Amino acid sequence: MFDHVSVGVRDANASRRFYDAALAPLGYSCLSQSPGSLGYGAQSVALWVNEAARPVPADEKSGLHFCFAAPTRDSVDAFHAAALRQGGGDNGAPGLRADYSENYYAAFVIDPDGYRLEAYCGAAG
Repeated sequence: MFDHVSVGVRDANASRRFYDAALAPLGYSCLSQSPGSLGYGAQSVALWVNEAARPVPADEKSGLHFCFAAPTRDSVDAFHAAALRQGGGDNGAPGLRADYSENYYAAFVIDPDGYRLEAYCGAAG
C-alpha cells in the first residue's frame, strides 16, 4: 500500500546516528542523504527522516507507531539494544507477544523525537 513514509525531526544529524544504529541490525541503511534529509531502506527508500520546522509532537496515546520487519529474533534484540545505546527510550523489551500471535517476537523503542518504533519478526523461534 505505501511506497514510503516521511517523518519530521528536529535534528537530522542526531536522527542519523540513531537510525543508522537501530536499523542496521534489521538490514536497513541510509540510501539517500541531502542537507536535512535522510532516506532509509533495503533496496529503495521506504522511510524519509526530514528536518522539519514543526515536527509532530510526541503523543504516546495517539496510536501512531512504525513497525519495521526484522529477519530474525536476534535482529529484534540488536535493534532494541542499538536504539537504547543511541539515546532511544525503552517502550517494550524484546520478547514474544503471544496475545498478538504465537510467533510474534517484537521490541519497542522511542526515537529521540518521540516517535514510537517497533521491530517485528514472525518466524518461529
